[in-house]
Amino acid sequence: MGLFRFLRGLKGFLRTRTKTNPFENISRRTFSEVQTKKKYDEILPVLIVGAGPVGLVLSILLTRLGVKCAVLEKSRAFSQHPQAHFINNRTMEIFRKMDGLAEEIQRLQPPVDLWRKFIYCTSLSGSILGSVDHMQPQDFERVVSPVSVAHFSQYKLIRLLLKQLENLNVHVYNCDGSQVPNHSTMEESKILMGHECISINPTTDGIIVDAAFFKEGKVMKRSIQCRILVGSDGAGSTVRKLIDIDMKGERDLQKLVSVHFSSKDLGEYLLCQRPGMLFFIFNPEAIGVLVAHDLNQGEFVLQIPFYPPQQKIEDYSSKVCEELIFKLVGKKLEDVNVIDVKPWVMHAEVAEKFVSCNNRVILAGDSAHRFPPAGGFGMNTGIQDAHNLAWKIAFLLNNIASPSILQTYEMERKPIATFNTKLSVENFKAAMSVPAALGLDPAVANSVYRVINSGVGSILPSGLQKAVLEGIFAMGRAQLSQPLLNENNPLGSARLSKLRSIFDEGKSLQLQFPAEDLGFRYLEGALVPDISDKARDKIEASSGRRRDYVPSSEPGSRLPHIDLRVLKASSSETLSTLDLICGDKLEFLLIIAPIKESYDLACAVFKVAEGFKVSLKVCILWPQGSFGEQMVGSKAALNPWRNYIDVEEIKKRLPSSSWWEMCRITNRGAILVRPDEHIAWRVKSEVVGDPVIEMERVFSLVLGVKKAHGD
Repeated sequence: MGLFRFLRGLKGFLRTRTKTNPFENISRRTFSEVQTKKKYDEILPVLIVGAGPVGLVLSILLTRLGVKCAVLEKSRAFSQHPQAHFINNRTMEIFRKMDGLAEEIQRLQPPVDLWRKFIYCTSLSGSILGSVDHMQPQDFERVVSPVSVAHFSQYKLIRLLLKQLENLNVHVYNCDGSQVPNHSTMEESKILMGHECISINPTTDGIIVDAAFFKEGKVMKRSIQCRILVGSDGAGSTVRKLIDIDMKGERDLQKLVSVHFSSKDLGEYLLCQRPGMLFFIFNPEAIGVLVAHDLNQGEFVLQIPFYPPQQKIEDYSSKVCEELIFKLVGKKLEDVNVIDVKPWVMHAEVAEKFVSCNNRVILAGDSAHRFPPAGGFGMNTGIQDAHNLAWKIAFLLNNIASPSILQTYEMERKPIATFNTKLSVENFKAAMSVPAALGLDPAVANSVYRVINSGVGSILPSGLQKAVLEGIFAMGRAQLSQPLLNENNPLGSARLSKLRSIFDEGKSLQLQFPAEDLGFRYLEGALVPDISDKARDKIEASSGRRRDYVPSSEPGSRLPHIDLRVLKASSSETLSTLDLICGDKLEFLLIIAPIKESYDLACAVFKVAEGFKVSLKVCILWPQGSFGEQMVGSKAALNPWRNYIDVEEIKKRLPSSSWWEMCRITNRGAILVRPDEHIAWRVKSEVVGDPVIEMERVFSLVLGVKKAHGD
């Protein structure tokens, strides 16, 4: 811990350019000193560290569920670096529940035809080696999901999330803290910019967090007591380090320099000639991957392989970056504006624990898992972490569930993170197969790099090391010269043929993974497995290629989507099964068919849910055209309960003959859905025995409460 604090002090020294650590007197407070302090600047239910997409989404979800929270963000302003940009199907479904966020993203994003392809070329104005279209017809038909994927830069998403928080009366306060009222109780949710978490100390009452910030040129400290602390502060998470949780996996898969730049001329050229999302460029002068964040706006990020210490980030001046861009474009551009240059390291790691300190400190997003950016798993997995966590925190703080429900967050999300880590590594290896086919095996480049740094080469002067490294890489890039890489050259022809095979067989970098995106399943946690369930005891490994999603009603699965029509007088409203779960309520959903035994089960579930202080909605799902004159049937059968909805299937949108067949259960079965749209329990046919006893067992297992309240 002392070493970590020393390093943090050094970081503060470098940032403020002073001769002393501005946080030194604060960060070295002992546990006993903090324990003796009884007065805190804030006392609140939930504190979130990190105001990236994960932290902001969690704060929105909690606020909408009535849970007050604050967010600490060490940066003084939100980054304008585009970063993550692909929003997958499941995340867009979550955004549909956030006051039209998905619709706003779809309205603001570039048209899909401008980003659906990955293009491989010798330069942006040179020969095309191949292209891959990542959108298939079913992606637009919305049969398996009510919403499509999106291409939308992270900083733009953060703007929309902040707008949502503002509408929820959650305010952003400046880093000097001057606008933040001092009080001992939490009157409003808020975001505190420029506040760096410097210590975390568990107490019998919760967690005490000290945060440092600058005010009037001085380092100040704010102490906050919270019941639950969530670390969503990124790959280098301070929270994770302060509570001594290690990461396990593969480190330093690749080092890169990210160059954020704009060029309207380049955007207009690509719009007309070769629109796409990613451009993989290989030529004798330079190699890089260009991410087209927005062709209309001319906004790009260039990713370049980086080999320190021989190469230094200081070497990448704006002028050097411009020259690299020109080499990769294949011509000069008059309007290139280099906005930002930053190095980063690719890891594939998962935290050993997601929940610590007696269920009071939780990791989410990149704090808990770090993936290669191959398939867009990082931000999406993190946002889905927040979605899994929010309702559980709310149930706990409302005294409906036991603290053990937070353990189910780790039980459910850690296997998904581990799986997505492996999948992203496989996808990254698929990306590396392209340069390998062209005679540029990345493994060879990495071997050369290691020899120079740890072998005989390490004794050479640094300048000579750099010259040797760049000379060897230049020799490698010579494999891409036009005289060698063409159909008339036997070696070049063989390499181009191998490259075509990679594209034709779907073995290159993939963008979409529907089977994993929508079909991931929790095998244990806040759910009740089928007694006869013969499910795998581990998640099936992925091939790294795109696979279609297969709907499932197994406990732990996301509720399958179909289109429904609401059955009530003078109504033509249509909705998705996913819309039956409201994002603003802590409510379970029971789906049944209009059968007497199922109505009886629903009444039993209403009774048991009331005992557990859980809100319940019942959905009666009618086959298309069978509702007729039976509109009063549900009202009479469910009396005195009133929280129900009658709907009918829209069969033209069903992949199977009926909802129940798609779910692989009979229409005498039932499905209980959690507030996060995952299935908590199902019965394939009618319940055997007393339904009240069965449902008491179900809610006890899901909520971690042994018996109903008041029993």
